[in-house]
Amino acid sequence: MATLPTPLSAPSAPHSDEVVIRAVGLTKVFQDFWGRPKARAVDNVDFEVRRGEVFGLLGPNGSGKSTTIKMLLGLLYPTKGQVTVFGASPRDVKTKARIGYLPEESYLYRYLTPGETLDFFGNLFALDSDDRKKRTEQLIEMVGLGNARTRTVGEFSKGMQRRIGLAQALINDPDLIILDEPTAGLDPLGCREIKDLIRTLAKRGKTVILSSHLLADVEDVCDRVVIYYGGKIQAQGTLKELLAAPDEVRITSPVLSRETTEKVLQILRAEVGDTVRLENPTQNLENYFLGVVERARAQSTSGATSGNSVAAFIKGGAEAGASQSDKVLDRLTKPSAAAAAATGPIPAVTAPAPKVDVAKLAALTKADESAPPATVEPAKTTTETPKPADLSKANEKLSGLLGGKKP
Repeated sequence: MATLPTPLSAPSAPHSDEVVIRAVGLTKVFQDFWGRPKARAVDNVDFEVRRGEVFGLLGPNGSGKSTTIKMLLGLLYPTKGQVTVFGASPRDVKTKARIGYLPEESYLYRYLTPGETLDFFGNLFALDSDDRKKRTEQLIEMVGLGNARTRTVGEFSKGMQRRIGLAQALINDPDLIILDEPTAGLDPLGCREIKDLIRTLAKRGKTVILSSHLLADVEDVCDRVVIYYGGKIQAQGTLKELLAAPDEVRITSPVLSRETTEKVLQILRAEVGDTVRLENPTQNLENYFLGVVERARAQSTSGATSGNSVAAFIKGGAEAGASQSDKVLDRLTKPSAAAAAATGPIPAVTAPAPKVDVAKLAALTKADESAPPATVEPAKTTTETPKPADLSKANEKLSGLLGGKKP
């Protein structure tokens, strides 16, 4: 029998004090056409996110989570307050090169295959062809799309599009990963693998911002959370601080005999009354579902697969090289062709001449001596004098139309 998956436990508190994101008095007010305030989406928000931390953004629809994410990405200007990412503005080129983003809706080119999609995004980060190819293969296998690598993205279900969207968010091996509803549309297998991946990223010192309405997922992976309502933070802190129930105690023990159980209940009820409850522990539905699928994995499937290992470059293998932000900045600041021409001529690069087999060339071009020499006749040119046009019929028709006499 296959082993049941190990339940996820809340991650330990981060050990780094390096502040990756700092928001102070962050406010965003949307205005109408006439410049009048229309909606205060984010209202005087303060929070910090440290390196290696999984930070959750929670709240009902329209509470300001997506607006906060857009300001973290530099897509929106704050109306008031300040936000910094890696100690710089979110609009800084080097800052953007260190961020991976999975939006709530995956905006992908529907006529590209998964490999072509990842190659396109890898090229945006100036990854060389070998790195792009290696990372593409690792990511496709990691998100379970190895059996669908020849299909176009437009044929994918929403869950499969979320998988390739997650892969494109990790192609540059970012230091900050922002995930907006990453498990939307995914099956329980995909949800579990996303959570395992988030924990792996945190262990590597990556910072993860997670916005989700699935509170069970947030509880499994987040170190700290903030809860929005009306654009304001209503609560924030570690999950242990927020979820602790100080007025209750849970006692867990192996299976006891009936007599021992009755004795324990008598002692407890004498102490606290009839509020003591006795019930058997149960596993959650996610673990039960994963156990059933694990036992059935021997059968073939044409859908997304599970149980794939995290890509080597994400786990921090030997591939770690130069910072990709430097590559992007170098490409953006590379002098143009006109500027290069002004500084001086570019030295010519000559390739060695190809080797020619003279004997074969002579054999191919040797004329047949027995054949008579070809004669070329000069082309005959003829010049014809155009005949004058006969206008008599036209004059007759014109006279009839004007009611005149024939000429």
